[in-house]
Amino acid sequence: MKMSIGQTIEMIYLDKAGKITQRKIEVHGIRDGRIRATCLSTGLPRVFLTASILSWHPVQGRRYA
Repeated sequence: MKMSIGQTIEMIYLDKAGKITQRKIEVHGIRDGRIRATCLSTGLPRVFLTASILSWHPVQGRRYA
């Protein structure tokens, strides 16, 4: 499964402090192992490392914030 720009996904992510979180994001760009996105729970722009994504799947239907 390939992630694409404009897609909303739900992911399990390991942050740099070692904390595992579950997030829904809207993907804006993918380049050099980084994903630029908006976190839908906070509404803030974020950058995620692809290597730190433990699991992900596309969100079907409407967007959730």
